Amino acid sequence: MRRMSLTSELVALCHREEADPGPDGSWTQLTDEDFQALASRLSGEADAGPLWVFAYGSLIWKPAFESVERQRATAFGWHRSFCLDMVRWRGSAEQPGLMMALERGGRCNGVIYRLPEGEKPLQIERLLRREISDHESIGSVRWLPVHTAQGTLRALGFWVGVTGRGTSLNQPLENVARVLARACGHVGSGAEYLYNTVSHLEEFGIRDRNLWRLQELVANEIRSIHGRAPGMGLLSAS
Repeated sequence: MRRMSLTSELVALCHREEADPGPDGSWTQLTDEDFQALASRLSGEADAGPLWVFAYGSLIWKPAFESVERQRATAFGWHRSFCLDMVRWRGSAEQPGLMMALERGGRCNGVIYRLPEGEKPLQIERLLRREISDHESIGSVRWLPVHTAQGTLRALGFWVGVTGRGTSLNQPLENVARVLARACGHVGSGAEYLYNTVSHLEEFGIRDRNLWRLQELVANEIRSIHGRAPGMGLLSAS
């Protein structure tokens, strides 16, 4: 396995304690009834058979649900993009962050998880509560055709095709690197999020070219912020 430039030691330099500011009052929060209605609709749109979930970012390394099978899969027509503006979770109002979604174009190699047999509406509702919290995000949840070694199937995808408020699309990797090297929220830093995603994709034999370049840029940015040179400790202040 090729060694990453972004190391756990560099990631640790980005951590700081941040208070949770709570939900943004300008977004319309989903109620219990809203979650149930959306889960019922998505369940009605599902194929017969097991429930599959497509993971391309944090769901790979922190799924927060039980699965009985996982395998590589490819979603054509989409690619990973740090385009979600964050002032909570892994960013703050003082230092906004970015998290990943799927933007149109290209292809995305990821992992699909098969959930245990059960009531699909309840399973989907649990997933929804993990991934979204407001009405404005509902459109980012959709069924995706994904290609596997056994053929094509449909899997539930989150944060797919986001647009409008709260997004910064088509950003150069250099801009993204500057943000990720500095942003931190109450659940962790942007650098940690990138590190976990790239390292866990490697475990599945998946190397996203843009993310691999991005982790190198973020590593260099962290060194420049904290006075570290490649392969060296802290630079002397003298």
